[in-house]
Amino acid sequence: MSLLFIITLVLTLVGMPFFIKFMREKQFGQVTRDEGPAWHKAKSGTPAMGGVVFLSAAFIGLLIWSLITGEWHSEVWLLVATMIFFAAIGFTDDFLKIFKKQNEGLTSLQKLILQIVGSALIVFFIRVIRFHVSIPFPFTAGITNVLFVFIFLLIWITGFSNAFNLTDGLDGLSSGLGVISFSTYAYIAFSMGERGIGAFCIAIVAGLLGFLFFNRKPAKIFMGDAGSLSLGALLAVISVMLGNPWSLLLIGLVYVIETASVIIQVTSFKLTGKRVFKMSPIHHHFEMIGWSEWKVDIVFWIVGLIAALIGVLLFK
Repeated sequence: MSLLFIITLVLTLVGMPFFIKFMREKQFGQVTRDEGPAWHKAKSGTPAMGGVVFLSAAFIGLLIWSLITGEWHSEVWLLVATMIFFAAIGFTDDFLKIFKKQNEGLTSLQKLILQIVGSALIVFFIRVIRFHVSIPFPFTAGITNVLFVFIFLLIWITGFSNAFNLTDGLDGLSSGLGVISFSTYAYIAFSMGERGIGAFCIAIVAGLLGFLFFNRKPAKIFMGDAGSLSLGALLAVISVMLGNPWSLLLIGLVYVIETASVIIQVTSFKLTGKRVFKMSPIHHHFEMIGWSEWKVDIVFWIVGLIAALIGVLLFK
């Protein structure tokens, strides 16, 4: 596992500067949203799509680890398939944004349809590989009805893919939270004897730590949808494969809060014409009341860490 961690970390740290240089030379930079905080306009032109590098590093690290150890866990390659499919959706969206030189890529409907298709494929492969998926509910042994499980997982995977994407709005915020979430699931996986899932989480943590070195404020590169959509979907799938998807509501509490803030904001504005927050997702609200990006990052990381520790105690 140490070898897997080191390989992925080194590949990310070595590969990222070359990728940043390439993106700058080609002037492939992100354009900030007009409706975002005014001071974020200074970030326009910052290279995006950094998720491509650390996810590729994780894939190579896992491949080398499997070749060296001879361990070819089906769970690992199911997660790799999830990673590639959702990264491809995000890559397409990022590419269109960069090509058009404006903050528009796939439409919301196009992205949603692709996410649902991806989720459906993952659900199919989960049943092929795991054979049995049970959704825990109080006073039951778990719901195993095929139709219910299918609909639940479609919503769960698509929802958390978007939730992580919403959280990726400040330098270092989502990458730091990702380190916490995947580290937590690595610990839970190893404690349950799920070595393949634990190895996958270790690879993602290593990639995110390497990426965070370049993504911390002031960010030299952004994760992009290629990274954020993929990581959110991965967390959802991992929570299901470890037998308790509800654990993600605590381990991923910040993603839930970020998504809830958007839903509350939109609902309130449509029904009353008033906004609950100065801006959503909620990390922008705290910026608008005077918090620095570093303060938002640190407070949200602490909240995420405390919630994850509680999640370990409750769901281990």
